[in-house]
Amino acid sequence: MVPLIVGCALFMQMLDSTVIATALPAMAHSLGEDPVKLNVAITAYLLSAAVFVPICGWAADRFGARQVFASAIVLFAVSSTLCGLSQSLGQLVAGRMLQGFAGAMMVPVGRIVLLRTVPKSDLVRAMSFLSMPALLGPIFGPAVGGFLVEYGSWRWIFFMNVPIGILGVVLVLRYIKDIDGGKPQPLDFIGFLLTAVCLGTLVFCFEAVGHGVLSSTMVIALLVLGALCGVAYVKHAERSPHPILDFRLLKIPTFSISLLGGNLCRLAVGAVPFLLAMQLQVAFGMGPFAAGLLTFAGAVGALMMKMTASPIIKRFGFRRTLVVNAFLTGISIVGCVLFTPATPHAVIIIVLLLGGFFRSLQLTGVNSLAYADIGPDQMGRATGMASAVQQLAISLGVAVAAFALKTSMAARGTTVLDAYDVMPGYLVIGGAMVLSVLFFRRLAPGAGAEVSGRR
Repeated sequence: MVPLIVGCALFMQMLDSTVIATALPAMAHSLGEDPVKLNVAITAYLLSAAVFVPICGWAADRFGARQVFASAIVLFAVSSTLCGLSQSLGQLVAGRMLQGFAGAMMVPVGRIVLLRTVPKSDLVRAMSFLSMPALLGPIFGPAVGGFLVEYGSWRWIFFMNVPIGILGVVLVLRYIKDIDGGKPQPLDFIGFLLTAVCLGTLVFCFEAVGHGVLSSTMVIALLVLGALCGVAYVKHAERSPHPILDFRLLKIPTFSISLLGGNLCRLAVGAVPFLLAMQLQVAFGMGPFAAGLLTFAGAVGALMMKMTASPIIKRFGFRRTLVVNAFLTGISIVGCVLFTPATPHAVIIIVLLLGGFFRSLQLTGVNSLAYADIGPDQMGRATGMASAVQQLAISLGVAVAAFALKTSMAARGTTVLDAYDVMPGYLVIGGAMVLSVLFFRRLAPGAGAEVSGRR
């Protein structure tokens, strides 16, 4: 039950973050705003989540993981209601920022609950449940958003979080008991400020590149500011007894390799749904609902993985599984460049089904390996650090895909998206996935044996 409860919270967050992109034109018309300005509703959420996610581990240790998790679900449902009731862009942005704060606490702290509840021998099976929502949300999002906008109101994309949130809180109180956590530490306030500016500016720049809302000069200036704050934090962390992001955890090989190699894999989480939406809806002229139904094949592949991840990893171990599967995942992404408007839907479904299976298996593997050698008192800090880096990776994935699209269009001297323009994005993201093999090859043959169950 614990993996399913935490997975439902993750699904609610991922679905919400992808559905809104489909509904932006309808929201802009309803609020009397330019559709381009409505992108700030997406950016506001990502910024708020990036700023507050580093303190999730401290909050879980200080106030209790169960209490923080349940409170975050309540706050996410309340903030969703406020977004749905918004009558102006300012009200919507305020609600989205509150949502971002709730999301920064909800999903990472839910993962802490999972890690402190599930024995390491069952971690792969638990993570297979947890990794599915990260893939299902972006796949369901376009279809759900298209359906609600076409047959209902954009406000329901927020209101639908309320019953899910109520059910989540009931399940948390019913099935999750109080958990002994790490020893509460003082909040590293200076570290929080430095990481907030660093992560916030980086995520904002990635979004700006993706939507083209800032000049190149401003993007470079913000990137420099974020980099300077990042360097300052590294110096600060070396002197701080309780850094908010503890780089000493990178000395643990399984954690550092899964973080570095795994986040090359997470580029695909943000990029592939975006590229598919552009390819099927814009280049091929399909409706959002029809395109969403077609990409549902990826969700089926992820569901198939749930039953096979644990036996595969137990049979081959983490090292061999992650090396081979990273290559297969990259090939499945690159294979999407062969789609044309004339490609039979059956072929597209098979490719997306295999891609969903491979990506889900890879995420399950890296998520399980990351905590294989992490002690109970380190879970909060490790989760905070991993969540912060994952937030950057997913945002960067969308930015890289959007930049590849714009570069291809600029090279052709046109502003009209063509099927050819999505090809560079698929090649870059697929290449990054294959490149992650270099990190996973550094794993010891018996890495994570306690978790995988392989002798």
